[in-house]
Amino acid sequence: MKFKQIAFTVAISAITTLGVIWGYGKYAKSNNTYAGQPNGIAPINYARQTGLFDGTTPLGAVDFTIPAAAATPAVVHIKTKTNARQVNNNLPKSQRQQSPFGDFFGNDEMFEQFFGRGNNSVPEQRASGSGVIISDDGYIVTNNHVVANADEVMVTLTNKKTYRAKVIGTDAAYDLAVIKVEAKGLPYLIYGNSDEAKIGQWVLAIGYPLNLETTVTAGIISAKARSLGLNKDKSGNKGTGVESFIQTDAAVNMGNSGGALVNTDGKIIGINSAIASPTGYYSGYSYAIPVNIVKKVVDDIIKFGTVQRAYIGIQYAPAGDMSDEEKKQAKIPLDASGIYTTGVPKDGGAYEAGIRQGDEITKINGTSITSGAEMQEQVSRYKPSDKITVTFMREGKENTVNVTLKNKAGNFDVVKADAFTDKLGADFANLDAKRAKEFGIKGGVFVKKIKPNGAFDKQSRMKDGFVILKINDKDVTSIEELKNVIGSEKEITISGFYPGYDGLYEYPFSIGDE
Repeated sequence: MKFKQIAFTVAISAITTLGVIWGYGKYAKSNNTYAGQPNGIAPINYARQTGLFDGTTPLGAVDFTIPAAAATPAVVHIKTKTNARQVNNNLPKSQRQQSPFGDFFGNDEMFEQFFGRGNNSVPEQRASGSGVIISDDGYIVTNNHVVANADEVMVTLTNKKTYRAKVIGTDAAYDLAVIKVEAKGLPYLIYGNSDEAKIGQWVLAIGYPLNLETTVTAGIISAKARSLGLNKDKSGNKGTGVESFIQTDAAVNMGNSGGALVNTDGKIIGINSAIASPTGYYSGYSYAIPVNIVKKVVDDIIKFGTVQRAYIGIQYAPAGDMSDEEKKQAKIPLDASGIYTTGVPKDGGAYEAGIRQGDEITKINGTSITSGAEMQEQVSRYKPSDKITVTFMREGKENTVNVTLKNKAGNFDVVKADAFTDKLGADFANLDAKRAKEFGIKGGVFVKKIKPNGAFDKQSRMKDGFVILKINDKDVTSIEELKNVIGSEKEITISGFYPGYDGLYEYPFSIGDE
């Protein structure tokens, strides 16, 4: 009888243990983001460190040696090279600078017949930064500004092994990029939770500043949800930049960009991105992108090639930034501290949920909101079609509604990276039939906007408003024809004209490495 009781107890214990393990595995899987973060298994760089996650570190003790030893193997040195480029000076005559020798030849055209228009050479450029391995198969997160426009990206680990990296995707608005090396079994950092980061909490900044070897500095979190106005989208627009920085006093210098901000558990809570300094070197404050934003951006880039950015659908002004007079004119309480809605477009999710101009948004998903940066940090974690709860005040009454987020176009479609537009670095439009008839042509492609650092910008003096007529001497009358003619060509010559100027202009491009 006693044996049966013991056997029964053992059986019940075994079943309970298996049930707990199965349940935790299901929970961990459902709450896991991509980036190769496994369920409940610590990578080898953590497994070697006693005291992390096992409760052996004395409560209240501040010992940076263990988290530093766990995290440093997963922070890499990134070195980039941007090849030398020839930038030609083919400009409409009215936009060219006059040659100082033109008078000797009667005019600039005669000078150019003898010596050509001249090409400006942009020399080879090299730079370095840091990155964080986030999966054992080689995915690495860094800053966009570390790898932007690089023709070659090399990654060196702490064990001195060097790999050539491929840029998987970038997003200038978040200043984040994902690159990948072909390797297996790499050490990597486990994601922490930046929402749990508290002012006064100790953190470590790990990276490769000033081209030094792995460097660890310590400090405390001195502020959260800071906005500095640094980030711009790929068109150079600051208005769509996303910033909600963690501010620390850990020493960060040039080269730390893209490195890890780590808590005392050895988990990453941010990507170091910027410093506040009058000299360009560390002067007291550094800034990191919260990891809860990083996770979303990384997942989108790996899955879709571009970030699926969601919008509430409001124009706004933080009430805390408004003067009492402005609040009186807007008819909102003087003690309002949330987000005042100055406009609510009818095609946005907020309007459909019942939010109107003049409402004061105070919470998103139960989290208090007092600034644009705090609102961006919350919304940036979601994609179009996701639902969030928004709490707002209207006429002294608190209301909470469910808002279905949309993309910038006002719908729920998945946004795909436009490889063609990104490769050339410009926005295009088909020349309408009326304008084409005025110009005496069948059709063409209008260059609406040349983007910074694209092929058009880096390799020519082409200006907005150029009308493309031919690619490699083949007629082009629409964007679709433009794509078809270029195809997989690596060397192209674009021919066209500027409305209002005489003559045709040609621009040669090398787009194989763009």
